[in-house]
Amino acid sequence: MRFLHTADWHLGRSFHGESLLAAQSAGIDHAVEVARNAAVDAVLIAGDLYDRALPSVDAVRLADEALCRLSELCPVVVISGNHDSAARLGFGAALLDRAGVHVRTAVSGCGSPVMVGDTAVYALPYLEPDLVRAELGCEERGHAAALTAAMARVRADLAPRPAGTRSIVVAHAFVAGAFASESERDLAVGGTASVPAAVFAGVDYAALGHLHGPQRTGANGRYAGSPLAFSFSEARQRKSVALVDLDGEVELVPCPVARPLASLRGTLEELLADPAHAGAEAAWVQATLTDVVRPQDAMDRLRRRFAHTVALAFEPQGAVPTAAGSYAVRLRGLEDAELVARFVRDVRGAEADDTEGALLEEALTAGRIGELAG
Repeated sequence: MRFLHTADWHLGRSFHGESLLAAQSAGIDHAVEVARNAAVDAVLIAGDLYDRALPSVDAVRLADEALCRLSELCPVVVISGNHDSAARLGFGAALLDRAGVHVRTAVSGCGSPVMVGDTAVYALPYLEPDLVRAELGCEERGHAAALTAAMARVRADLAPRPAGTRSIVVAHAFVAGAFASESERDLAVGGTASVPAAVFAGVDYAALGHLHGPQRTGANGRYAGSPLAFSFSEARQRKSVALVDLDGEVELVPCPVARPLASLRGTLEELLADPAHAGAEAAWVQATLTDVVRPQDAMDRLRRRFAHTVALAFEPQGAVPTAAGSYAVRLRGLEDAELVARFVRDVRGAEADDTEGALLEEALTAGRIGELAG
């Protein structure tokens, strides 16, 4: 059995304000071509089909076209990710089943596989702990508890099946020890974010989504990664889709690069004159200027040579660095709860007390649940 594993399309996402729809469309063309040429038995899309709960009309049209084209080749299994609205993505799922597009967004289906030949494909949508805790019967709070309970349903269904039945789990989660990028949304609201790789023990392959860098995790898991880079932290990642043969081989097929990424540093005149930067002229550019005095019209001047400059920072030569850096730097990478707590402290001059902290966490959780359920 051969499967195409992909994830984190984030249809409708922009890159520093620039539309990616054309590049995403080309990525879908590539996925269809790979699936056709490899004669795969199924396509697995491990969450975050869309970039937000209310996707744009163009993003929905592109998703519709992609699923139609793929379903003409083989069955397609899609789960909702933390960026998707489970309710909206799951609309019409029963009808789509008849067309070979198996969209799984509900906890109730965790133990009911999609059968592809003799392989049971268990589709576990993103499980927000506080939203699914009661239905899964979790005593503990957190992502590990939720996925452990869901995997118990998988194993209970798999155990009585005939000998020789192969098994795949499609899931959207942050597995401990894996490498994150700057473009992934934090999963910490609703309990501890990460889950141990051992939670997926007992199945032949765990097709994972959420982290944007392709990578192995644990004995049987792999992140397909996103087909496109969504931040400059992904500049060195080789984006790919995974062709999975359950007899042991996984082939990573490189995705097309619509536009490379380049991070440049130096004075404005150096960047404009240095021939060594010629390769960045067609790239998305992140420029850090080191001029002692901030140049006038720096972005406009950069774009005369590097037309796709999208990010500009200033770090003057000889400036005395501060221990904490700029306010934006100090806030970068903070989890939602910590970011809100920092805001309260900076505005009020005092930390939130325990009662206020609990209220803030409750509000963040309610907002996340509302987004996923809406």
